[in-house]
Amino acid sequence: MEILFTEQFEQAYEKLTQTEKRSVCKALALLDANPKYPSLHIKKMEGTQNIWEARPSKRLRMTFEMVRDTIIMRNVGEHDKVLKRP
Repeated sequence: MEILFTEQFEQAYEKLTQTEKRSVCKALALLDANPKYPSLHIKKMEGTQNIWEARPSKRLRMTFEMVRDTIIMRNVGEHDKVLKRP
């Protein structure tokens, strides 16, 4: 599976702490290996066509789209901020 990153995701990722970045990297590896991995708590975002959310940690969320064999990472950051702007 291929993972692509939007500019929005990359900019948000750069603002994270080193600890948060490690959590995101671990979550991305799990997502790549198994998009249904239980600890990611993946669910479809309400009111969207094809945007999903995952939890790298209790505080962080990341949003993405799945298009065939490609995952497009859209945003990452604090729960409330990310879910307002997936």
